[in-house]
Amino acid sequence: NEIIIKAVDHGGRLCAMASEEEPGIIDIPPHFRCGKYCLLFDPLDGSSNIDVNVPVGTIFSVVRKITRGSRGEMEDMLQPGRRQVAAGYVIYGSSTMLVYTTGQGAHGFTLDPSLGEFLLSHPNIRTPDVGRYLSVNDSYHSQWESNVQNLMRYYRGQDGNRQPMNTRYVGSLVADFHRNLLGGGLFAYPANRKNKRGKLRLLYEASPLAFIVEQAGGAATDGHERILDIQPTELHQRTPLFIGSTNDVDAARTMLSGVAKDGSALSAVGSVGA
Repeated sequence: NEIIIKAVDHGGRLCAMASEEEPGIIDIPPHFRCGKYCLLFDPLDGSSNIDVNVPVGTIFSVVRKITRGSRGEMEDMLQPGRRQVAAGYVIYGSSTMLVYTTGQGAHGFTLDPSLGEFLLSHPNIRTPDVGRYLSVNDSYHSQWESNVQNLMRYYRGQDGNRQPMNTRYVGSLVADFHRNLLGGGLFAYPANRKNKRGKLRLLYEASPLAFIVEQAGGAATDGHERILDIQPTELHQRTPLFIGSTNDVDAARTMLSGVAKDGSALSAVGSVGA
């Protein structure tokens, strides 16, 4: 968290920052020039996995300042994800990789330690329309609403309407998302009785990853609304998240909202695979 702040607070590009680890807006020091962009970031996603050597990562989002004056304000931060001008993540694993978008496709860059540079290794990433992998924490099964439980049965092929997905979950959002982005799949973190508004942060996690996945041909929803269309009202707002391959995300939105992709109401929730 401190490394990121100190690395970018003096470059003249930013007018403010916000971090998942800080309660409020991080101001640019008064002796540095302010720019026209705001940076929002999760400095170390999956940090609870560091001791067991599971890949962790950094997620970031960039939005353009919309208020007057030189300093960033809360209104600048609370913008829907569709207004992002850039987003990305760095995953620290067997290799260090940056996945990045500015709205012109999603591209992956791998760190070459001998050069100290990120080199383009995955140009124009495209995620499959139908995924192989399901990433979800099943320990919350008893705390999910019945429609979420039915959705998970559908993904596993237990209702006979689709080929079962393979479960892969390591508990690190960046790691699970990265695997599914490249190989096809769905990461799901539904609301539950303990986290009725969801657990993941909209501005630091869901929105930047939604921007990336859409640029790769995928989709992201909270179960009712496209993630990039949600209007934030709080800096640390939480949200349910279903993100990944388009057909799998569409199934979540259909079964949880009872509305088909074309906008028509379903006669019976759960008929998505019929």
